[in-house]
Amino acid sequence: MPPASTPLYSHPLPEIEAWLRDQGCQRDDDDISQWRFSSSGWTAELRLDVDSIVVYYASSNGKAVQRSFKYSLSRADLEKVIFSGP
Repeated sequence: MPPASTPLYSHPLPEIEAWLRDQGCQRDDDDISQWRFSSSGWTAELRLDVDSIVVYYASSNGKAVQRSFKYSLSRADLEKVIFSGP
């Protein structure tokens, strides 16, 4: 896998998928571009879109937030912003 400082667009798709699994994400059985992640107090659905990862957060208090992160961000930066929660 490329260094964590490498933009995500420079990672082959199998390595992006392995990274998501390493973070605890599970791929949707019906839609291979969608992944799910659960943490204490919130959940997230990640969609691998054409030029970004779109994340739909839902917290236990009922709040929902959508954020989009470009593949030009490094894997390390994406890991920090996506998996720190809404």
